[in-house]
Amino acid sequence: MGEWGSASQVPRLSESANSGLVNERVLFLVFEYMKWDIRTLCRVAAVSWKLRALAKRLLLRELCIYRAPRMIATLTEGATNSRIIGGWPALAKLLFFCGGCESTRHFRLSRPSPGHFAEESRFSKTSGMSFLAKSCRGDVLYVSDPCEHAAAEEEGRHDDVGVYRGVFRAFFKSRTRECLIRKRIGFEERMRCPYCAARVWSMTAARMIPKKSAARKLGSGDGTVEYFVCLNGHLHGVCWLVHLSSDDGGGGGDEEEEEEEGSFCRGEEDDDGHNRNYANNGN
Repeated sequence: MGEWGSASQVPRLSESANSGLVNERVLFLVFEYMKWDIRTLCRVAAVSWKLRALAKRLLLRELCIYRAPRMIATLTEGATNSRIIGGWPALAKLLFFCGGCESTRHFRLSRPSPGHFAEESRFSKTSGMSFLAKSCRGDVLYVSDPCEHAAAEEEGRHDDVGVYRGVFRAFFKSRTRECLIRKRIGFEERMRCPYCAARVWSMTAARMIPKKSAARKLGSGDGTVEYFVCLNGHLHGVCWLVHLSSDDGGGGGDEEEEEEEGSFCRGEEDDDGHNRNYANNGN
């Protein structure tokens, strides 16, 4: 947060917001000192409607910028002080919250799996390319690594459920949206986006999932992949993952996944020059 290094540089802060609450400028600097801890921010926002409004207007935006600077710069095309499609609260939730999963038309589960804070999430636009139909490869899509959820015993299989999420840049102008509209794909009747509550399209119903590349990127055992995209360009999906015991690769990761000491969020370049962003909940 180098550009916000002094109190005089804090953006869009009210000088008259002293009606029994901590001044906005002070609150901003407190969260900056705390490295924008997501859990503390959520607790503060729950105290009153004034603090909730401040979080929606300013604090959640700064949280996103601090934790995933390169990703946010790409999504906003450099205009980080502007509005973002779907709103900053929805994007912050997408960065730090796994929405869980439930049974859908094309992906059957005997019981739902609840959402939860994501301890660490990596979003990659390199991975996102594997989820785009060939005719939509010009779109920019960030997708997270899958979060593993244990399947119910009555599923009759030994795989885990992988839950992942993502977000498009400028979805209103994307080829993916244009293709969905051109195909006249209807919205899912009983499903809403877990991040902004907008209506969603099933990419399975639209036949726009490149199953081989998506399954390979996710590590899906049988290639069963399902995901949805909402009106605001948020993506959430599920797949079957091969179950790994604690001894099967659960320890070390790739070198590019290791964070620098004291770093809560880091954007890195892949070997091929594409951006990766890391975010954790700051525990």
